[in-house]
Amino acid sequence: MRRGAAERLVPDHGGDLVAARALFPGAPEPFLDLSTGINPNPYPMPPLPPDVLARLPDSATLAKLASVAATTYGAPSADCVVPAPGTQLLLPLVAGLVEPGRAGIVAPTYAEHSRAATLAGHRVTEFRDIGAIRDARLVIITNPNNPDGREFAKAELIALAKSLKRRGGLLVIDEAFMEVGRPETSLATELAFGNVVVLRSFGKFFGLAGLRLGFALAAPSLAARLSARLGPWAISGPALTAGTQALADQAWINNTKSKLAAASTRLDRILFEAGLEIVGGTTLFRLARSVRAGDLFEHLGRCGIFVRRFADHSEWLRFGLPAADQDWRRLQSAMAVFNGKG
Repeated sequence: MRRGAAERLVPDHGGDLVAARALFPGAPEPFLDLSTGINPNPYPMPPLPPDVLARLPDSATLAKLASVAATTYGAPSADCVVPAPGTQLLLPLVAGLVEPGRAGIVAPTYAEHSRAATLAGHRVTEFRDIGAIRDARLVIITNPNNPDGREFAKAELIALAKSLKRRGGLLVIDEAFMEVGRPETSLATELAFGNVVVLRSFGKFFGLAGLRLGFALAAPSLAARLSARLGPWAISGPALTAGTQALADQAWINNTKSKLAAASTRLDRILFEAGLEIVGGTTLFRLARSVRAGDLFEHLGRCGIFVRRFADHSEWLRFGLPAADQDWRRLQSAMAVFNGKG
């Protein structure tokens, strides 16, 4: 893909209710948006002191957030943490840490990785397996993967980082869903290789995607380069305040992991009863397969329920979690009607 084409092409990621209403203008409101992998029961926003919005964020507050993030994510120190206004902004900056060359991306995965690498001047090749990657200068892997929830062994990722280092390459691991993955596979503790960047999303697990907060974890030298590219005051005062409190709230984190596990089991039952095959996911979303996926997408849309479809995989649908009991009942009823049971 030419760079200009990448700049114009913004893939569909779900969550676009403007598009949903255009597709299904007669659907009942409010739309039930199940097209994302965002926690539908977010962390409660703390009260904001009046000066948070009235003054520029200061370096001490930013340093405190970095320190808390380092502890929560397992990074060696706060010097390894780069807070940013969402990991989306970080993607092309991280891809630009190495000279343009071949970029290998383990797919299918988050479509923005390919676009960001192209924007940074790389030639993108997609691979199914890590072992097929040979001469790439930049490698991007999502662990656990979106949309199928595939997880990669830590030893396999470390071996890849070592191989890349010998040829001056960079390994980027997107751990946007690591809170609901296996923490022992995280590379946040392996930054000393010097050519590893780990991306951590705040908004998905904590359910505050609109706050726009994310992190890059890297060796101090790489972290300093990224921080310089972001410049001063990249993080808003509300994001600094809420992020620092939420990341330190281990009780809420543990309780939420348990609630998400129970909710995903409940979703599994609904999908299974509707005749769908569950082919992957995490406790924040499920990937299902059906030969009737297109018809089901249309039916749910007319019912005011928006799920994620995939242009390249017509039999796939991804389902996020409903929030309240009435939302669960609405989904279950719509699925039953589709199967002639309602």
